[in-house]
Amino acid sequence: MKYNFKYQHTAHYRTSHVVNRNEKEILIALHGYGQLSEYFLKKLEPIFRDDRLIVVPEATNYAYLEGFSGRVGANWMTRHEREFAIENNHNYLNGLLENILLKYRNKPIIKVMGFSQGAATATRWVSQLSISVDSLILWSGGFAHDLNFQKTGEKLKNTEIMIVLGENDSMITTDSIEKQDEFLSLFPFEVKKLQFEGGHDLNIPLLQKIFE
Repeated sequence: MKYNFKYQHTAHYRTSHVVNRNEKEILIALHGYGQLSEYFLKKLEPIFRDDRLIVVPEATNYAYLEGFSGRVGANWMTRHEREFAIENNHNYLNGLLENILLKYRNKPIIKVMGFSQGAATATRWVSQLSISVDSLILWSGGFAHDLNFQKTGEKLKNTEIMIVLGENDSMITTDSIEKQDEFLSLFPFEVKKLQFEGGHDLNIPLLQKIFE
């Protein structure tokens, strides 16, 4: 027999600076498959600002990147028990955002960015959030294929959405782009698409332009 039960779990995250509750903007940035929050946050240093709090949650599933020792990476989910992983991610990120927003006298705008696997995770998360996000940036990734486009479209109708892809990204196939375009065509709003010369990574000049 198979059973499920819930228990308290500890996760951690990193921020661009000590929270002072005077920030005008909060960016929740979700890393990609096999990454860790410490190193992903370092990639975002060029857009650090005193009035912008960048929060990088670390996914709670860990594995060695090669063999049975060495570097460890985190991931948001795998095929195994994916529904539970999605639910756990939502509970984790909902609780994290709620905790961060405590004691803000003036509520900052919320922006969400997802890189690679973090992009799909971000789209699932913001689609069920009780609050609206100002903008959603999907970098080297896109919308999760299993989303309800009607519910998602209604939730994100007032959100600025960008999809950013490298021209030489080996992880993005023509087939995946066609499927994504087909999904996007169902939305009652425009999704901005940006490209840069490069592969499956952040492009710093473009990143700075988006967040200037």
